[in-house]
Amino acid sequence: MTIDSISPLRAATPSPEDAAAWSYDAAFCRNRGLINSAEQEKLRNSRVAVAGMGGVGGIDLVTLARLGIGKFTIADPDSFEISNTNRQYGAAFSTLGSMKADVMAAIVKDINPEVDIRIFTEPLGPGNVEAFLQDADLLVDGIDFFAMDIRRMLFNRAAAKGIYGITAGPVGFSGVCIAFDPNGMTFDRYFDLSDTLDEVEKVVAFVAGVAPKATQRSYLDMSAVDVNAHVGPSSSLACQLAAGTMAAQAVKILLKRGRVLAAPYYHQFDPYLNRYACSRLIGGNRNPLQRLKRWLITRYLRRRLSG
Repeated sequence: MTIDSISPLRAATPSPEDAAAWSYDAAFCRNRGLINSAEQEKLRNSRVAVAGMGGVGGIDLVTLARLGIGKFTIADPDSFEISNTNRQYGAAFSTLGSMKADVMAAIVKDINPEVDIRIFTEPLGPGNVEAFLQDADLLVDGIDFFAMDIRRMLFNRAAAKGIYGITAGPVGFSGVCIAFDPNGMTFDRYFDLSDTLDEVEKVVAFVAGVAPKATQRSYLDMSAVDVNAHVGPSSSLACQLAAGTMAAQAVKILLKRGRVLAAPYYHQFDPYLNRYACSRLIGGNRNPLQRLKRWLITRYLRRRLSG
């Protein structure tokens, strides 16, 4: 599918004069003072692969597009449902039943008519992961929280190709973010993941690793988490926080602006509790305290699942 085949999501079209006056430099001129002209051109020619166009991925995409990144590869096999409304950027009454990737591509095209965007509406897997990551300068993870096997595959392939990866998402009313340096601690090593773990153990490892401080534990109702149905609490405000933190890391990575605090470092910003954590998780999820947390959460979930 080409972007030209997607109808723009707007009530009115620009006048010929406005369309003729549009330019990349004018559209992103307010980045000046934070991003210089040479850096803006670098962003214009950078390609970011964003997997997932839902709660985080859609907001990630728009945030990066408004920074002036000019090339994207996006993927999502799902359509918008009414339950997406509370948090997903493209979810609206007018988009119910529409493919998420198509809707978000049209939104980005409306932001930057010059954008180069590749769209994958089929599920990502071994047969298309290389095409998805082709020419990418950065991988951004916005896929379903429970889709651990796909997530592992993407990060492992990105690292093998020398591509930085970022995972970011909502946990309670907080936003979490971890960057993975292709020459540093791997995704599997940080989260202590392997093929021997079952689905519950993988999900528990992920949630324990993305939010080691677990600031959300004082107010998040764990009874709302359903591993079988792949459902858990998620808020728009936390998705926005995660996207902002991700974009700040993306700017540093793409523009090579100093040290990136990649795994085993993590970020968690919880304004609900007035807390921000940026710390190093020594040993990743193999840390003894993390092992204990994982055991306790796994035991709780298994009891829930059994009855």
